[in-house]
Amino acid sequence: MLDQSALDTLFNNARTHNAWQDKPVSDELLHQIYDLTKWAPTSANTSPARIVFVKSAAEKEKLVACMAPGNQEKTKTAPVTAIIAMDFEFYEQLPKLFPHADAKSWFVGNQANIDATAFRNGSLQGGYFILAARALGLDCGPMSGFDADKVNATFFAGTNVKVNFICNLGYGDVAHLYPRSPRLTFDEACKIV
Repeated sequence: MLDQSALDTLFNNARTHNAWQDKPVSDELLHQIYDLTKWAPTSANTSPARIVFVKSAAEKEKLVACMAPGNQEKTKTAPVTAIIAMDFEFYEQLPKLFPHADAKSWFVGNQANIDATAFRNGSLQGGYFILAARALGLDCGPMSGFDADKVNATFFAGTNVKVNFICNLGYGDVAHLYPRSPRLTFDEACKIV
């Protein structure tokens, strides 16, 4: 079991950040985030998430142009912005990733299954990504406010990869945090049957 300090880092004290310290994030740290994320479970090891780490000023400007107005400045100033995307041809990797069955045949020609699996498991991997980044000392600012068609045209043209969500990464500036919003209680959100 994780100790209280680890639980606080991952959940209790973790916040969504909107402002960033002027402190770089190394490429090595980005590799470490992915190397943790990749081990978390997906159905049939489908692993559909694809991640583009946007760091350069030129690529950041392209991404900022895709963001909703309220997300532009925080994206521009974040040391790194991760585009968490889904590969809708993930099943092509299944002979490698799930070699003990013909899992590729479960998807070929079944677009509904492809779409559901890519979205569900890519979203799971996005959640794992946030936990991995927090575990390695980074703060996160996940966002939905962007023009998906523009992001796809700019970063994934000619591929079967499409954006799921976007997550700023860095060392958050706690002076700019909003007060913590409430959460639903167990009884409001859950039941045991």
